[in-house]
Amino acid sequence: MDIQKGAEIIIRDWIRLRARERLLIVSSRRYQTETDALKAAAAQISSHVHVLLLDELSMYVGAYFNERETAFDAYDVIIGAAEYSLITTKAVKRAVSRRKRFLSLPLSTNNGQSMLSYRFLQADTAKSRIMALAMLDYFQAANRIDIYTALGTDLHLSVKGRKAGFFNGCCKDGKGLSSASVEVYVPIVEDRTEGTFVLDGSMGYIGMVERPVEICLNGGKITYIETNASGKKLKDYIRCFQDQRMLTASEFGIGLNTYSRCRGCCYIEDESAYGTFHIGFGRNIALGGMQDAAGHFDLVAHNADIYVDNQMVMEQGRIMILEPHIYV
Repeated sequence: MDIQKGAEIIIRDWIRLRARERLLIVSSRRYQTETDALKAAAAQISSHVHVLLLDELSMYVGAYFNERETAFDAYDVIIGAAEYSLITTKAVKRAVSRRKRFLSLPLSTNNGQSMLSYRFLQADTAKSRIMALAMLDYFQAANRIDIYTALGTDLHLSVKGRKAGFFNGCCKDGKGLSSASVEVYVPIVEDRTEGTFVLDGSMGYIGMVERPVEICLNGGKITYIETNASGKKLKDYIRCFQDQRMLTASEFGIGLNTYSRCRGCCYIEDESAYGTFHIGFGRNIALGGMQDAAGHFDLVAHNADIYVDNQMVMEQGRIMILEPHIYV
């Protein structure tokens, strides 16, 4: 798929831009090609298209908008097309509460291919919405999530009082808020995660795990990361934020995009891949949680048995209530 087609999918199907609406695209010069493609697609519909380039902020772009809650007040629609996600920031939370639309479209990839050319953007939003709504029935009013894998994951999360949601690209389906990631998510209780998480998929922005990494959590925080090559990369990445709150588990998600594969090339594709699950760390304010932090990152794993209040929803990476009809 070419970049312009990907941009047109986002403008036409995901944010559903209308004439005279004011659109802001937040990006950087590193993604000038993608920014130009989005702007060209949007210009076919509205003459009020603006671009904000924030090259100097890099991984701290989220903190920038967390400190500037009113940054999006002048716009009707905002696309966060920087390298890192803005979706958990206070500015996004305020924008959505004021009936604006926000799409998280972090463009970071690890293989040099533009994210706008990835095949997973072609997933049917109507189909993923149906899948997500079927899953949400199991999470609403739930208290606990238990996760087990053959590699040794034995993890226990509290979701008491937390509201589950979903992303499928389409802002309308997300009541104004969406992400390129196709998933069901829950902002977990920040100080209640306990147990062992064996990471065998993707480390988000860092890429694929070379060998599984054992991670221990107590009182909601990471207390131990296994010291192998991938574990060292993860430690270094977290240390860059200089914020201990980045050790706090703050989100649980299950990928629902049957077009996606967890390959370590694009973290949005990784965490969207059907049958994977991920644990998010750091900030979760706009997701409905209470945790502020310098940023947010997700760790993706495979082949889990997952129970929601003792009801099995996933067995060995197969979502029980969706099989065998999801590929029809």
